Amino acid sequence: MPDRTLIKGGTVITVDPKVGDFFPSGDVLVEGGRIVEVAATIDAPDAEVIDATDCLVLPGLVDTHRHTWQALFRNIASDWTLAHYFTGLHGTMSELYRPEDTYSGNLIGTLEALDSGITTLLDWSHNLNSPEHTDAAVDAVVESGARVIFGHGGGFRHWAPVSALDHPGDDVRRLREGRLSSDDALVTLCLAPRGNQFATLEVTARDYALAAELGIRISCHAGDGEWGKGRPIAQLKEHGLLGSNQTYVHCNSLADDELRMMADAGCTASCSPDIELQMGHGWPATGRLLDAGIRPSLSIDVCSSNGGHLFGTMRATIGTERGFDNAAARDRGEASVSEMELTCRDVLEFATIEGARACGLDSKIGTLTPGKRADIIIVRADSFGMTPLNNPIGAFVYNAHPGLVDTILVEGKVVKRDGKLLGVDHARVRRLAIESRDDILRRADGKGGARLGGDWIPKAYEAVEAG
Repeated sequence: MPDRTLIKGGTVITVDPKVGDFFPSGDVLVEGGRIVEVAATIDAPDAEVIDATDCLVLPGLVDTHRHTWQALFRNIASDWTLAHYFTGLHGTMSELYRPEDTYSGNLIGTLEALDSGITTLLDWSHNLNSPEHTDAAVDAVVESGARVIFGHGGGFRHWAPVSALDHPGDDVRRLREGRLSSDDALVTLCLAPRGNQFATLEVTARDYALAAELGIRISCHAGDGEWGKGRPIAQLKEHGLLGSNQTYVHCNSLADDELRMMADAGCTASCSPDIELQMGHGWPATGRLLDAGIRPSLSIDVCSSNGGHLFGTMRATIGTERGFDNAAARDRGEASVSEMELTCRDVLEFATIEGARACGLDSKIGTLTPGKRADIIIVRADSFGMTPLNNPIGAFVYNAHPGLVDTILVEGKVVKRDGKLLGVDHARVRRLAIESRDDILRRADGKGGARLGGDWIPKAYEAVEAG
């Protein structure tokens, strides 16, 4: 029997107007890992049928920046500022990770993302303290079955700003020449350098040259709070380092002209509104990025603080930006905006096709377009909170949650069915995560007051300049 799957009778939201943006009742045919047809009705008698009645069918979500290794310490930082985070995670926990801890953190963190409908994750892995840690991190994301861009971010020693340590280039080359040599696999490689906020300009130039040498994209923090007020993007432009292979994360404290510099260079952006609002990065840059000509993508950032699903992130994005727009209208003497400037459709695009674009994968994923890889989510719309379904995109953005994600396909393979991930030993994954967390805490031995329970607030980090 041919490798064919027919998703039938769902409310199909393709995010591709050329295909037909919306089918109140439609079908999606998948063959050989790719989408081959989207239509109101498809006749495919030899295909396996997935009944999507009373469900939304959409492209898989894309998270463009997550420090997945921190999943072992989820919510320990829910009441921390950025300065607390630097001390608590990078100054206390990170150096204590063994390779097996990195594996267990990445495994449960990536499965958490996949379970919530995130089929593509950029794992911004900046606690790679040895090649063994790197291999363990990659082992976990490969095992998860998700589509993952592995962002090599160096080790904890590199994250003492402002650092003169070069990125561990030999480790990146080893991956590029070995197990992550292909750009067409489920797990691919990018560089996650510190950039000129957290490393010297000389180091940054060498790191960027490394990415160019290896032909991989760059994902880099810029404009996150006080760190980003020194015009880092302007400095990069001045030294000829801005390019279209780059995504800049946060962008809150970048000046408007720096956002235009990014747009002119073809850069993309990743916004993490939950963390940015909590940790003092600044107001989310969503509207300013749009004004500069950049449609942002969305990301979770540190799952040690906030939830690991993009439903909350979409709501934080749209709620904050609509507040800004209405405040601007009142400043103009108007009661409110005459119509919404940021729509639910916009935010859905940020979480799908714009995420794909920021990962350099927009030709492969991000929309339900024939020829693209079949990364698809099926979300139940028959709950009390989704019925009656009057505005499908609005319901997805405002009402949906991970518990409604019923079925997931990654490159045509069903990895979640009837609300449960397939082929995953849940008890083992949870046990490994708990054991690693407990062992790290034991070895921390109260360092800096480290403890669970929610009442540990680390001493705030104080930056030092490189010598």
